Amino acid sequence: MLSIRIVGGWLYAMRRVFGTVCIGLLAVLVGYKAVFGANGMKVWQGKRAEVQRLQQQIDQELAAQEQLQRHVDALQKEEPSAIEKEAREQLGYVKRGETVLYEQQPRPTPAPPEPGTIENNARK
Repeated sequence: MLSIRIVGGWLYAMRRVFGTVCIGLLAVLVGYKAVFGANGMKVWQGKRAEVQRLQQQIDQELAAQEQLQRHVDALQKEEPSAIEKEAREQLGYVKRGETVLYEQQPRPTPAPPEPGTIENNARK
């Protein structure tokens, strides 16, 4: 009976310390959840970086689209420079007196026949 009274008195005296410790632990848990949780700061920073990357990709695609639209407009207006450029690139046309340089492509090596094919069976 004496020990229960001592423990009870000690708990009553330490009630503010226990309350402070519990509030501190609760604050730490809430802070951890705010930083590392499902909708925390780390996830938000990752999403923000992804948004910036996607925005740059959108800007690049819009610039490419604008360039292609200018090219289409030039071809539709039948501008001589645009038509000449297409004839040179797609059809390989050259002007008189121009020298054309071609990059020599390496010849593909034939693949060895696989075992069990008709060619190997004919050799046997």
